[in-house]
Amino acid sequence: MKKLGLFLSALAFTSFGLTAQTADEIINEYHEVTGGAKNWAKIKGVQMDAKVNQGGMEIPVTVIQMADGSEMISINLQGQEIVQSAYDGESLWSTNFQTMKPEKADEEALKNKKKEDGDFPDALLNYKEKGYKAEFVGKETIEGTECYKVKFTKKPQIVDGQEVDNIEYYFFDTENYVLIAVESEITSGPAKGSVAQVMFSDYQEVDGLYFPFSISQGVKGQGAQPLEITAITVNPDVSERNFSFPEEVTSEE
Repeated sequence: MKKLGLFLSALAFTSFGLTAQTADEIINEYHEVTGGAKNWAKIKGVQMDAKVNQGGMEIPVTVIQMADGSEMISINLQGQEIVQSAYDGESLWSTNFQTMKPEKADEEALKNKKKEDGDFPDALLNYKEKGYKAEFVGKETIEGTECYKVKFTKKPQIVDGQEVDNIEYYFFDTENYVLIAVESEITSGPAKGSVAQVMFSDYQEVDGLYFPFSISQGVKGQGAQPLEITAITVNPDVSERNFSFPEEVTSEE
């Protein structure tokens, strides 16, 4: 795998130098320096193998995302696979940590998930065709890095039966146009009103595309949980069973 270093610095000058004036220019440059929009559009799926440290214990994590919207996030806890989230286009489910049995999410969560079916490999790719909007709103410094800030408006989410705005802010490094962070307001739960922040770093090349191998997420200003990616597979060979809700099979006596 190749590190993303001087390669990006050189590409940053190819289309419009150091000055970005529109959201489209910033997004296009981001896709260009990470492999090209046409190449991103060709892939059918991605599998990320990672690890997270909790309380001194290293926990393996697997994330699979497919072009049709199917996805699965699982952890391996002391040899037992636990599905934290899975979606097959019809069902959204996870493992209940108390009963250790699969449990479907409520209808509202499923409807919100279905609105994101076209967001692979990221919501930015061909965003206008999805009905999304992007606006360059200036510059902001994120942990010492000067960034272009883009306001990104997606389809409204449903919270307690009411539609609410679904707005994310993307931060791109002004030097090489890679994505540094994504922020959004938390609209439900105990942290409602706080800002969720996801940070990206350590970009490396896999099959001609550049992925962040370090991802941290949490509530802004309250610390973050780092995820260290150990391997990425483009177009993985996976079964549909990875995503489908495991219906109970009763044996006939």
